[in-house]
Amino acid sequence: MKKFVGALVALLVLSGMGAYVIVQARSLGSNQGYAPDQPVAFSHKKHAGELEMDCQYCHFGADKGRHAGVPPTELCLNCHSKVKTNSPEIRKLQNAVDSGENIQWVKVNHFPDFAYFNHAQHVNVAGFDCQKCHGPVEEMEIYEQHESLNMGWCISCHRDNQIAPPEDHKSAAGGDCAKCHY
Repeated sequence: MKKFVGALVALLVLSGMGAYVIVQARSLGSNQGYAPDQPVAFSHKKHAGELEMDCQYCHFGADKGRHAGVPPTELCLNCHSKVKTNSPEIRKLQNAVDSGENIQWVKVNHFPDFAYFNHAQHVNVAGFDCQKCHGPVEEMEIYEQHESLNMGWCISCHRDNQIAPPEDHKSAAGGDCAKCHY
């Protein structure tokens, strides 16, 4: 009887550990709501919202390749060499440029290393607005990851827009796993 109870306890512990591993693995890349502190306080609400600046003014690579791009510090000074120059946050920008350093922004949106995503394909081919994936950026004082960006979310979006993959995403044209995974 003691051996049976010991085996049962071991089985329950292993099952619990297995369930934990599965839950953790399924949440890879899912940092929905992640809004790290940035080295310079930047309001997307002010710039993209009130001032109606196009996202691609700062994120100039979104229509050109895989990454949208992080703006070089000098870009901020296109306006801020004349506007709000006495602000402590703008002084951080000017000090960075004067020292030859770029501001080290903290990345917000993360895909797992084994997943491939190309901004240009979604901007140019699909014609998606940035808000489709990034949410109402123009309303965000502090930018946060809006969607989970996990595989299920991507597949649902593709299905909703009648783009492969089909119901069985491991079959048929467009369901090739290697299109998104290395």
